[in-house]
Order: sequence, then structure tokens, then C-alpha cells
Amino acid sequence: MPIILGPNRYGKAETRLVRVTRDGATHHLKDLNVSTSLSGAMEPVHLTGDNSAVLPTDTQKNTVYAFAGKHGVDQIEDFALLLARHFAGSQPAIHHARVEIEEYGWSRVPVTPHSFVRDGGEVRTCVVHHDRDGRTTVVSGLTDLVLLNTTGSEFHGFAVDQYTTLAPAADRVLATAVTARWRHAGDTPSYASSYARVRQSLLEAFAGTHSLSLQQTLYAMGERALRTCEEICEVRLTLPNRHHFLVDLAPFGLDNEGEVYHAADRPYGLIEGAVLREDAPDAAFAWE
Repeated sequence: MPIILGPNRYGKAETRLVRVTRDGATHHLKDLNVSTSLSGAMEPVHLTGDNSAVLPTDTQKNTVYAFAGKHGVDQIEDFALLLARHFAGSQPAIHHARVEIEEYGWSRVPVTPHSFVRDGGEVRTCVVHHDRDGRTTVVSGLTDLVLLNTTGSEFHGFAVDQYTTLAPAADRVLATAVTARWRHAGDTPSYASSYARVRQSLLEAFAGTHSLSLQQTLYAMGERALRTCEEICEVRLTLPNRHHFLVDLAPFGLDNEGEVYHAADRPYGLIEGAVLREDAPDAAFAWE
């Protein structure tokens, strides 16, 4: 029975990069986690151990630092594009480059122009693909955007069977930690502006939707982002349902009119889905 090599790639995962830009007494900070993956004509290294086509992962790490020094770091999508285009054209055997970046936010401490405090909010992300044929995809995103509505959420009318014990809810706490990724349809003039507008759209849709299900909220969030931001064509969302259960205070002679809750850690519901324009261009390798 013939055995062949399947899809493969290799790279350097989680290169931690901190870039300080010194503008006189005022300093600016970028804190990134960069992962690179390369693929192409890599049969010899897998089948015979011939490393002649392999650009070492240590070289990939060094390139991240060198590019940060040479080009600086502004928007993570632009930095990822620089790296991906470089790697896809650097060696004959490398046909495709994938660059994934996480950005950790820092806010300036107003006491001095060179002191910062790490943000406790979401992490900004991007994944860029580029191949030797010039095809490029850019997916921006965020993780750990924690949202909660104390009212305006219901869940009832669901299917039941012999194992169902869940009671219908006419008013409940709705909480989630959003992971959102959105695909750019083409060139985006400003990734900073695009990120801010998509993020605001997600917030507004979550807060402004009277939710009958978390699935309904997911669609509303994706739809709002697409209607607000013409430069994107698809949004993918992952919404864990962070359950909040009313605590029974009757044993203590107390009422609980929706004021005291137990925030459950696990298990949790997990809602995932994609919302896209009907005429969205082919995604190619964007989601790989």
C-alpha cells in the first residue's frame, strides 16, 4: 500500500517581542507574541532528512527581531504582512508563509511618559497568509473580550427529552468571553480604524440585542460588524456561555430577587458561528 506525505508546515512559535519607540522623553510600547509557519517543497526533509530546503526556525525568530528593529511595529497586520511576504520570497523551497500575532495592550501611567500598566482586557490578534503566487489573506481579531448583561436575556421554548432538567428563563444574566475573527475583503486603508470600529460594533450589538438565545446574539454581533465595516466580508465568533445561577437564600430567611448569583466555571455552553456577506470572495487559505 503506497504511503505519501500529507500537508505539512513548520515554524517558530510564540516569539515574544517588545518594541520600545523612544520619541524624546515620551516612549511608546508594543508587546507581541509572533508565530511563523512555512510550507512548500519539503518532501526531502521528511522522507530522507535532507535539510537543504529548511530555513531554520531560529532564523525565523531572528527575522522577527530584525524586522522590528528595521521597520518598527505599528499595526500588527502590517507587521505580519512584512514578515509573510519576506518569508514566501526568501527561499526557493518556501511557497507559503503564515504569520500569527497576538498583541497585549499597555496603557500609559500619567505620572511619567515612560511608565505603563498592562491592560486587563482583550488580546488583539491577526493571522496573515501569503504565497509565492502573490495571494494574500488577512484575518484580524480579538480574544477574551468579556461581556455581561444583567438583564435583557431569555431562554425558553427549547427542545426537551427525558434528560432535560433545565427550567425556562424569562430573565437571566448573559455573560461571555468573546473570541472574534474577521476577514478583510481586500486592502484595508487603516487596520487601527478597522479594529476600533469592529470592536465597537460587537459591543453595541451585544448590549443592544434583547437576547432570546446566545445564537441570536452571535448573529446580531456579526451582522452589525459587517454592516458597519465595508472592508470586512466575514466574521467568525466563539461565545462561551458563562452561566450565572441564582443562589437559593431561603435557608437563611432571605429573598433573592435577581441579586446574588453563583458564577459557574464549567461546564459551559459553547456557541460558534460565522456571519458573512453573500458575495464574500473565496476565503482560500485565510482560516487555516
